[in-house]
Amino acid sequence: MKIFVTRKIPDKGINLLKEKGYEIVVSPHDRILTKGELIEFLKKDPYDAVLCLLTDKIDREVLTAAGDQCKIFANYAVGVDNIDLAAAKERGVMITNTPGVLTDTVAEHTFALMLALAHRIAEGDRFTRAGKYHGWEPMLMLGNNVSKKTVGIVGLGRIGAQVAHYAARGFDARIIYYDVKRNQEFEKSYGASFRENVNDIFREADFISLHVPLLDSTRHLVNKDRLNLMKPTAYLVNTSRGPVVDEAALVEALREKRIRGAALDVFENEPNLSPGITELENVVLTPHLASATEETRSAMAELAAENIIAALEGATPPNLL
Repeated sequence: MKIFVTRKIPDKGINLLKEKGYEIVVSPHDRILTKGELIEFLKKDPYDAVLCLLTDKIDREVLTAAGDQCKIFANYAVGVDNIDLAAAKERGVMITNTPGVLTDTVAEHTFALMLALAHRIAEGDRFTRAGKYHGWEPMLMLGNNVSKKTVGIVGLGRIGAQVAHYAARGFDARIIYYDVKRNQEFEKSYGASFRENVNDIFREADFISLHVPLLDSTRHLVNKDRLNLMKPTAYLVNTSRGPVVDEAALVEALREKRIRGAALDVFENEPNLSPGITELENVVLTPHLASATEETRSAMAELAAENIIAALEGATPPNLL
């Protein structure tokens, strides 16, 4: 059995595959492959499985290039908006992802961004490094508390629910949430309130945290109209997918101080940033780091490998989509 890995990942997953006796070919380019390069690799040799990343666009043409021998594309990510699931189903190719193992880590990063915004951590770091700090001042860089504020969760999946857990249990925050499905058990556990209309989250919350998948219905979910609904003291945090936010509208809202601040770990045209966003002090930017801990990235590699092993051994992969 021969497996193609589109980019270097933690050894834990690779070693699992090698222990099974599989031949592993890792792309020699430690960067995002172009579609043409990926197709060229897949056509050059027949592979039984492909371990791909969220930065790889797996469309009908790529699936066709992999040929009939390829049984599975194991995505090293939770989201699968980079894969044409319908085309994969037509070809009988299994698609898997790596859910669960990164829930705590992404939720931690989300909350870190929330705290960084409220307490002006990144801004204060830049201020201090620039030699502008000349001693304690009573009115210097005043921020806001997270404690006892209203936290709005948009998308109550595993990660959204864990962010709510940190907010409610650790910071005594009031939780409101929007999702396509109401979760009354969650409401009882955290004293949370469901909102049938997502606009109500934008009107009421002091902190809004986005945790929706990228779908046609969620693209530009955060647009100019919804930003205008937010309180001028409110903050927005996005660790889901970049195109969920209309970044041009967000830059305008931040520049005009129509909202207090925003933190983004993902970007609409990643890795490119919207013009003007880096000039703003009321925004915190991280380079898609939400799952970037040694523990979690290794666990993702292991889970992707387990999905491949199950598929090649004729079993149902644990995370088959």
